[in-house]
Amino acid sequence: MKDGDLDSIDRHILYYLQQDARHTSSSEIAEKLDLSPSTVRTRLGELERTGIIRGYHIDIDYGRAGYPLYTKIICKAPISKRGSLAERSRDVRGVTAVREVMTGQRNVYVNAIGKDHDDLTRIGEELDELGLEIIDEQIIRDEYVCPYHGFLDEDEAAELSE
Repeated sequence: MKDGDLDSIDRHILYYLQQDARHTSSSEIAEKLDLSPSTVRTRLGELERTGIIRGYHIDIDYGRAGYPLYTKIICKAPISKRGSLAERSRDVRGVTAVREVMTGQRNVYVNAIGKDHDDLTRIGEELDELGLEIIDEQIIRDEYVCPYHGFLDEDEAAELSE
C-alpha cells in the first residue's frame, strides 16, 4: 500500500477508529461494513504496517489530572535544525506534543502542561536552551478532537450527522 492509496474500506475503518478506537472492535467495524472480522483485522494490520495508523492514543483531560495549565508555545528554529530541535523538545518534561511546520518563521509548535506558572517557565527555559526561539505562548482553555469526515463520501457523512 502506497501513501494515499486508501480504498473505501480502509477509509471507513479509519473513520470508525477515530470515533473511539478503544471501544471499537474489528467485529463491530466488520458488521457496519458487511465484512468478516478477519478481513478488518487484516486491513488494520496493513494500515499499521505501512504507518498510516501510527498508534492508538489516549485523550487526557490534563486539568482533571492535576495539570490545570495547558499551553501552546510557538517557536522559531533554523531550517537546518528544525527537525532535530522538534525531536529533542519532546524530551522536555511537561511537553505533550510537538508539531514541525514546513512554512513560515513560526515553525515549531510545542504543547505543554504544568501545575503552575513555574512549570511553564521551566519548560520555556529548557526549550530556549535547546536552541528554539520562543515567539509566542498561548494558554489553551480546552481542545476538542473529532473524526475527519473526509474519509466518507458526502452522502455517508450527511447520514451520520443526522
